Amino acid sequence: MSRRGFVKSASVAGLLTSVMPFGAASLARAQTPGNTGAPGIRTVIRGGTILSMDPAVGDFERADILIEGSKILEIAPQIEAGDAIVVEAQGKIVIPGFIDTHHHLYETALRATLPDAILRDDGQPENSLNYINFVLAQVGPKYTAEDVMINDLFGSLSQLDAGVTTVQDISQIHFTPDHTDAAFEAFARSGQRVSVGYFSGTPEGARRAAKAYGSSGEGLRNLTMGGDMYLPDFRENWALARELGLRIAAHVVGSDSTRDRMKAFADEGVFGPDAVLIHMTGMTDAIWDAVHNSGARVSLSVPIEMTMRHGMPPIQKMLDLGMKPSLSTDVETTMTADLFSQMRGAMTLQRAFANEAVIEGRKTPEEVRLLTARDVLEFATIVGATALGMDHKTGSLTPGKEADIVLLDAEAINTAPLNNAAGSVVALMDRSNVDTVFVAGKLRKWQGQLLDADVPKLREELVASRDRLFAAAQVEMDMFR
Repeated sequence: MSRRGFVKSASVAGLLTSVMPFGAASLARAQTPGNTGAPGIRTVIRGGTILSMDPAVGDFERADILIEGSKILEIAPQIEAGDAIVVEAQGKIVIPGFIDTHHHLYETALRATLPDAILRDDGQPENSLNYINFVLAQVGPKYTAEDVMINDLFGSLSQLDAGVTTVQDISQIHFTPDHTDAAFEAFARSGQRVSVGYFSGTPEGARRAAKAYGSSGEGLRNLTMGGDMYLPDFRENWALARELGLRIAAHVVGSDSTRDRMKAFADEGVFGPDAVLIHMTGMTDAIWDAVHNSGARVSLSVPIEMTMRHGMPPIQKMLDLGMKPSLSTDVETTMTADLFSQMRGAMTLQRAFANEAVIEGRKTPEEVRLLTARDVLEFATIVGATALGMDHKTGSLTPGKEADIVLLDAEAINTAPLNNAAGSVVALMDRSNVDTVFVAGKLRKWQGQLLDADVPKLREELVASRDRLFAAAQVEMDMFR
């Protein structure tokens, strides 16, 4: 070997020596703790930076969380927990699980099929492949119960992987009782906390589902009744939901007919704190006042609303009324289903509105309020829990609540060094930082790996579902359209 070759080889060897110990350490994983979440089993999350999202509990630069069974027992700078299972959290930011108040999980096999499309056909030829025609009219009706199972399961696991411990699934596939059963079975397998929205079904089917799966919301899964304002049966659906003791979810996207229906509901005093109104674009001040005064909640999907021509997200309107939006991911046909994207979308849009008002002289700096990282983290956790009627058991790290907890890696290459906890979560992180996830005290993701899920096998089943749906709907695959 020449001297140059020797030096080159030695340099490479030295580089490998310097890199490999780091790689080996990063691959070394502690044994997965067993039996977490079981009655009487104690787990202590030790030494993390805690954002509790509960003013009464506060935040901690370094503290422990003690879990017993499914619930948080104690949060303190140092907890003596005896023989509890220990989860080391140094270098981690510990937050409540994210809460997605509006997502269509049955569409998982249709991911990125509509990256450039808008919501509906409004006469523009380049947008002829729109969401309502493609998903709701062409492909959606072809779903079998088996398709519902794999799409919901894979999508739910994907959200757990991203730290979303609770979701309201807007499930527009309740064509038969088997479809409904498949959705509930899928979520039971995933372990995510899910409010299953009953959309596109029958009154008889809704009654059966309410009887079979309950409406108390005390378990990990419960039922919500769909009552979209653009459908002719919206009144009957709202009345049926309240008869069955179910919460209500409804899409509200600005159009003359939707505004008329919302105005009628406003005049009649139909809105209430049991309803989550999704999007709320294009509504009048009178409608907004009625919604606000009723205690109804609003879910915004800011990136989707902006890209799919729903109308301008009404985030500033809500803030002006003293309302706080929950955040939701909507459709993976068009955009990713994680709350990091939603938090950044909401924060940057609102600040753009406010900053432009100052720059143009319409308002003084003292007259505007800029959303902060902590604000949008609140929207993605405790505000979402309140919207779904679950704030008594999730949405914050509070002793007595269910242990829906996420550990985020603050030492990763995209976040280190840790200088501001909420800022790191909102401004820097993505799903790759989600290290460990608990739902009701049970580990669902451990040190970067989903538990109890054969992802390669499930991916094959999802691809098969996609192929079957495309064939049934006569959709041609075009990878480069």
